[in-house]
Formats: sequence, structure tokens, C-alpha cells
Amino acid sequence: MNPGATNAPGTGTGHAPCHHGEILQGVFLDGSGRRCAGLVTLPIAGPGSSAVFARRPGTAPEALTVTPADRTKAARAAALTVAECARRTGRPPCGGELRLSGAIPVGLGMGSSSSDVIAAVRAVADSYGLRLAPTTVAALAVRAELASDPLMLGGHPVLFAQREGRVLEVLGPALPPLVVVGCALGGGAPVDTLTLPAADLGEDDVRAYERLRALLRRAVATGSADLLGAVATASARRGQQVLRHPEFDALVALARRVGAVGVQIAHSGAVAGVLFDPAAPELRRRIRGCLHALDAHGIPATRTFTTGTSTTATSTTGSTPAKETPHHGPAQHGPAQHGPAHRRVDRPAGPDTPRRPARLPAL
Repeated sequence: MNPGATNAPGTGTGHAPCHHGEILQGVFLDGSGRRCAGLVTLPIAGPGSSAVFARRPGTAPEALTVTPADRTKAARAAALTVAECARRTGRPPCGGELRLSGAIPVGLGMGSSSSDVIAAVRAVADSYGLRLAPTTVAALAVRAELASDPLMLGGHPVLFAQREGRVLEVLGPALPPLVVVGCALGGGAPVDTLTLPAADLGEDDVRAYERLRALLRRAVATGSADLLGAVATASARRGQQVLRHPEFDALVALARRVGAVGVQIAHSGAVAGVLFDPAAPELRRRIRGCLHALDAHGIPATRTFTTGTSTTATSTTGSTPAKETPHHGPAQHGPAQHGPAHRRVDRPAGPDTPRRPARLPAL
């Protein structure tokens, strides 16, 4: 087991954060010029998924249970990770018990399933006394759920190929600092991403996304909140071709009126944010004006938080998640978010509590 661990033999723990939707999502060109779906997420401190896995040596690998029972993607990830860890340690694969807890609302586009999956992978690896490289965690997560958010890489801004589990570009050490006034569109109703029509993207779309990628790269390099806000707004607008949120135009207009730098919207859910430069004059007045405007338009506000070089929630309690350095090869290892040191990240609901439909106070 890991040094200082207090787990029972054969038991491991893991944690993964969530995010607040995307800053940029679209189709990009990889290093070989091939078209590839990719995204850049907006990190948020606080809620996340925690997992405990207890191995049952001598049982069949298929004798693996998960609580709550509806976390089928996490169960699949645990089974895949058992096979991988057994291969690495020379032990026979076995079954076990996976218990998940957390407070991430589903359907808002905050990466709830990816958080579950990554926490499960880390807990299984911890039960074997292993620390898997982020590239390995990403590969297992994609195998388990077909597409994964880059939550295994910490808060560093990366353009991530979510269907392939690989980093297309490391954009820099940190996003420009932002103050985000969170809200939920559609009254916070969950979004069934499987029912959304597929976007028909052509070469002009790819060129447009590549221009946004270059602008976001420049925003990170120069620390420009204004430029980041412009990229997020443009990406969110393009996403409306599929999501079609009726409140979108009103959200963009009110953001402009209150002096925000832009808006960001989850491309697979209802969570959204009005983005402010923390160095803007009369910031508190602007935020108050934003909250009043959201209320006037019937758009529920959720939480206000800061992000960038120091990701700290300002309206709820919770510690800032530890960060991992993005890794691009098996030889590069960094601190993994698993084991007892990560139990402090949030105060999860009991493991038998079914994940709630999206209720705004949970944010």
C-alpha cells in the first residue's frame, strides 16, 4: 500500500473532481492533421466523486458489485482496472466491492460520470498499491465510457480528445483568473446527451475551431480574461446549433450589460457561467447586477467561484483539489488523487444515496 495509508489490506480509495462545463469544444486537427473531437473544460473546486474499492481475492472477476447499483460505467471501469492491475502485479484477477459517493448533479454537463469512473480507477489501483499514470487512467476511462473528460489531469488547461483519451495540446500552466457566476439553463433540467442530434461539421467549422484554439492559446499565454471570454462565448454560440437553449441570447446580452467578459456553457448539459475579469473595477457591483439580471430573466443562479491560478469556491465550503501535472508518457508520473490524503476534498453524501437529478442547491 502507499506510505502512510491506513486502509485495510486489499482496500483502496480514490477521488476525482468535476468541472463547470467547457470553455471550448469542437473538432480540431491533431499533430498529423487528422480531424479530432476535443474540448477544454473549466475547473471548479468542491464537488467530486469519491470511491472505495475492496478486493475479494479468490472470487471470479465478474463478482464485482457497485453501490449505488446504477453506476454501471464506474463498475465497468473498476473491472477493466482490476484486469490491468492484476497483469502488472502478477496476481489473478478477482472480484470486489466498489462504493461511490459524491454530490455532483447529473445532466448539467459537469462530468459526473467521468468523475465516478476516474475515482473508481484510482481506488482499484490503490487497492493494489499502484499509482497509474494519467495516460493510463485516461485510456481506461475511455474504454469504460467511450468518452471521458480530462479530470485525471488536474486543473491545467489542455485541449483533450475526449473520445481517444489523449492530450492534443497543453495550453499553458493555468487559465487566466476568472470570477464565474454559475447558473443553470432550462431550469436545471438534466440533458440527455444521447438524444441530441449530431452536428454536421465541415471544413469551415474546423477552421473556425482552430482559430478559437489559437485565440485560447494566446489568452492563456497573456493571461487575458477578455480573450478567454470571447473564445468561450464563441464556442458556446456554436454549441447552440445542437443545444438550442432558449435563454442563450438573453444570457449573452445580460453578460454584456453587466460588464462580463463572456459566457461559457456546458456542451453536454445545462450548466453555464457568466465570466468576469477579477481585476475589473467595481467587481462586486457587477456581480450583484448579474445576479439581479439572472433572476429577472428566470435563470437560476447556482454558485459564484473563482478559477485560474488558484481555484477556490467563494460561495460554498470545500478544499481546492490537489493538482496533477499532465503526463504524456508512461515514464512521467505525478501525484495521483487517490488514497487517504484525498478524503478531505469534499463531504460526500452516503455511498447508498442515489445520485439526485440536477437540483440547483447541490452546485
